[in-house]
Amino acid sequence: MKKYVLAASVAAALMAVAPTVAHAAPSPTQHAAVASHTAKTSPIRVVQPGERVQPWDGWELWLTEEGKHWTEPDGIENFRSVVDGNIDMSRPGVSLQMTSGPEGAYHTGIYYGTTKAARVVVTDHEGTTATASLLKLPGKPGWGVYYAYTPPTQDGSHPDVTVSVYDRKGRLLTELVPFGQGG
Repeated sequence: MKKYVLAASVAAALMAVAPTVAHAAPSPTQHAAVASHTAKTSPIRVVQPGERVQPWDGWELWLTEEGKHWTEPDGIENFRSVVDGNIDMSRPGVSLQMTSGPEGAYHTGIYYGTTKAARVVVTDHEGTTATASLLKLPGKPGWGVYYAYTPPTQDGSHPDVTVSVYDRKGRLLTELVPFGQGG
């Protein structure tokens, strides 16, 4: 009987902790453990204009009708416009902003020209993949933002990555490949 009470107590304690852990922002080491996850879709989180999201320690990301805003641990605010004419919204495409170092690489960007995007995958030159988290504004703006982490490469280089955008059926909508590797 004591074994059953102890098992029930441990299970209850784990259930009480699980929701907190499940909602915590993953650290780079936690991302490394799930970097090869290849789900058919990524949950798309709908955010309000100006709503702040913290994808990693020291990072902040938010969307407005004008585009993607973010700060990195250095505190400098960055912006990528979706209305300045530099993005062709008439066809699917994807951009990439990346910060890398010995701890790995942080990838963010805009997927655009489609309302069918359901999954974004970042693949480094060693074949390590990360399924990105997706954000978008309410309605059908025709664009959204992704963010993903990849662990340090085995060879210690700054990773060249391919960014692939898929629909719900797993069909490739668009892909950004490293310079010189395009087909």
